[in-house]
This record gives sequence, structure tokens and C-alpha cells, in this order.
Amino acid sequence: MNEQSPHEPSRRRVLRATAGAAGTGLALGALGALGAPPAGAATPATPAAPAVDPAAVGRRRLGATMAGVPFERRSTVRVGIVGYGNRGAGMIGHFLSLPGVRVNAVCDPVRDKAERAAAAVTAAGQPAPAVYANGENDYENLCARTDLDLVYVATPWETHFPIARAAMLGGKHVGVECPVAMRLDELWELVDLSERTRRHCMQLENCCYGRNEMRVLRMAHAGRFGRLLHGAGAYNHDLRALMFSPTYYEGPWRRRWHTQLKGDLYPNHGFGPVAMYMDVNRGDRAVSISSFGTPALGLAEYRREHVPADDPSWKETYVGSDRTVSLVQTALGRVIRLEHDVSTPHPYSRVNSLGGTRGVFEDYPARIYLEPDHTDDQWADFSAYAAEFDHWLWKEHADPPGAHGGMDYLMVYRLMQCMRLGLVPDFDVYDAATWTAPVPLSHASINAQGAPQEIPDFTRGEWQRARSGVDSVKPV
Repeated sequence: MNEQSPHEPSRRRVLRATAGAAGTGLALGALGALGAPPAGAATPATPAAPAVDPAAVGRRRLGATMAGVPFERRSTVRVGIVGYGNRGAGMIGHFLSLPGVRVNAVCDPVRDKAERAAAAVTAAGQPAPAVYANGENDYENLCARTDLDLVYVATPWETHFPIARAAMLGGKHVGVECPVAMRLDELWELVDLSERTRRHCMQLENCCYGRNEMRVLRMAHAGRFGRLLHGAGAYNHDLRALMFSPTYYEGPWRRRWHTQLKGDLYPNHGFGPVAMYMDVNRGDRAVSISSFGTPALGLAEYRREHVPADDPSWKETYVGSDRTVSLVQTALGRVIRLEHDVSTPHPYSRVNSLGGTRGVFEDYPARIYLEPDHTDDQWADFSAYAAEFDHWLWKEHADPPGAHGGMDYLMVYRLMQCMRLGLVPDFDVYDAATWTAPVPLSHASINAQGAPQEIPDFTRGEWQRARSGVDSVKPV
């Protein structure tokens, strides 16, 4: 098999493996897109991966580029929401709080969840939405509706690709929680579909709208860091208790990915902001990735200390590295370090750093050192740059609601603004594919003892053209 695009087991086999688990949500019903092996099954040996994925060779564009393509202007954005688990339930309020946005349809194969989503819509004073809860594939009927402009996808990772595909084929723009897909061939298909259908496919929950991230972005574009050299991003977040919870990740789908892939399972949070700092796909591009992983010990150790001996998780064998470290090289010679660790004790950190010939920023905690402002080799106060460099979104919304420090709200606010005003989105399918490519490619690189893996040019040469991104101009 091609390790950059791991084999897809049959849906029937995965459903048999998960049929007895508690809480049969969307994760359980649709694990099959790249699901975990059945409980008790041995983990297959993983062959070394080729340096170049065959799917990337000689791909011909099926439609014009989507880079710089604006949305159609509309007075009301009509939204369909697929998935009402932890993330979907946390995000629906942002859509419902914005003027000119209407949630017309909701979907989850667990009927109670779908009905709770519908209740949230009516509680916000909107008409009752259509409810889709007839099995794991009912999202296809939602995507076929003619009264939707955007489908928002907040489901387990392995379902992201088929739902995004159905949305674009149904004529809808689509925003997908990260990662946008799990396989390299799926990423290429999303790019091709976006170009062919003229629908945008966007990676949401990308952390690009954090206050610190947006301030660093504007400072980088203003030249305050000089010529950019290196950056770093991460998802270091102790999820052990949540991954072994019988209810938090239904199935439990997220933990089972650690029985399949060794690489960086969640690169988007760290990669997205640094890619924006460096204008990746807008003047530079990511060309290769080399990844290294530690032994997979943390989940098994946590299970031994906290999980009853009769728990089904004892049949699982974890192969996913506790800490994955990847180095991404760009066309301009810059280096981006990515980290992923959800299996060991660690305070939450996305690392979020940027360095250039004139200085460096490091987050967690936020600190900065720039010449000529600083000359004493001591970290300085990053907040001193707020007045001059805070993004207009943060000046307009000084205390945005919601989780993740308000960045989720601002992301939805800005996306809805772009759709209503007919603006170019701040990020597109090429960003989604690039930020997600480390999922399969880091796995392949680790299996190849750290050998570099080519990151495809999903833009097919458009990266050489400067264009706008998250560092946007406030609409008049």
C-alpha cells in the first residue's frame, strides 16, 4: 500500500468492530473512511513509503484556479451544519449570533443530537431547520438541498473528506474542521473538486485568528522581523483523559487513530499561522517535510494506571508517536518546525514562534525581541505592539465571545462577512491541503527513518503570485 495514502478498510468491517461501543454518534457510524482495525486485531506492519506520491505526478488542472476567487455576494448566508458533537455544539452559536446568517439544516446520525441542534436554532429565533438523522450517510441529502450556501463540517476526521466532497458536488461552499482529509489522494481530489465546481473548500479551526497570531502576522508583513528565516507551530495538548473517556470522543474515534498513524495527526493549528506569516501559497511554498517520532508509550501507560482491565481499549496497540517533530522546508529556504503531542503530560501550547534577521517572537508565554527596539538580550513585552499592529478584527471586537480566546468567533464572523460582501476568502482549498499534508506525509517520513517527503504544489504554480490572506483590509 502507499503509506502516504493508507489503505481504506471496508465500512462494514469497521461498523462490526465498533457496534457495541457506548454512545453511537457520527464518529461510530462513519469510522469506515479510514477507520481503526477491529478490536483485538493485530496492527499490520507498515512498509516504507515512496518519496513522491504517485497521485501528485502529472495532475492536470480540471478547472481554473480558485486562488483569488471571490464569493458570490448575498444578503443572507444559508448554512447547513453536519455534526453536533463537542465542536459542532460549541460552534453553532457563532453562526446563530451573526446578522445575515440563517441555519437552514442540521445533521447528525444520532437523532437526539440532531434535534438538540435544531432546538438551538429555534431558541435563537430562527425558523426550525430541516433535520437529517437517518443514518450515517444522511449528510448527502443535506448537501443536495437547494437552499444552502455553505456546509459546515464538524465530524470525526475520517468523515471530513466524503462530506466535503458531497458538499461541493452539491454546489455548496464547505468549511471543514481540521484536518480537512487524512490521505494525500483525498487532498488532491478536494483541490480538483474545488476548481471544477467553483466552490471554496476551507480549513476551519485553523488558529489564524488568534490575537497574537494576527499581530505577529501584521508585524511580519510590515518588515519588523526583517527577512523571515524560521517559524514553529504545534499542537501540544494533554488529551489522555479525554481520549479514554467513554463519552467525549464517541467510538472512541480519536484514540483509534493512534493505532494507525505514527505522524502528526493535527498539524493545522500550528502550521496555519506560520504559513500565513511566511506567505506560503502567496509567494513561498512548502516543498518537503522530514519527520521523527518518539516511541508510543504515553497512552498505554495512562491506560495501565487509569483504565479498568475489562475496558475494550486493552485490545488496542498504539503506534502513534507520543511526540512528533517535523521540519518543513520552503521554496525560499525557510524552515518551519511542527510538533504534535497529545499523549504525555504537557501544558497546552501551540508554540507559535517566528524569527527573522531583525528579531524573534515566541509564544506561551508571549515575548518578543526586535532590533533596533531592544538591545539588552532580554525578552520584551509583546503587548507594547498592540496599538500599532493589532488586526482590525481585534480592534473592532476587543472581547469576542466563545472558546479559544475568541478566535473561533472571529473566524466565523470574517467568513460570513466575506460571503455576504462577495469578498475573496482569507484562505482556500490550497491552504487546506497544504496545512493538512503533514498528516500522511509525516507518517510516511517516520516510516522512512526521517527521509524527506515531497509536499505537492497544490496550487500548480499559483504560489508564485502574491495575494491576500488573513492579513486583510477592513471592508468599507
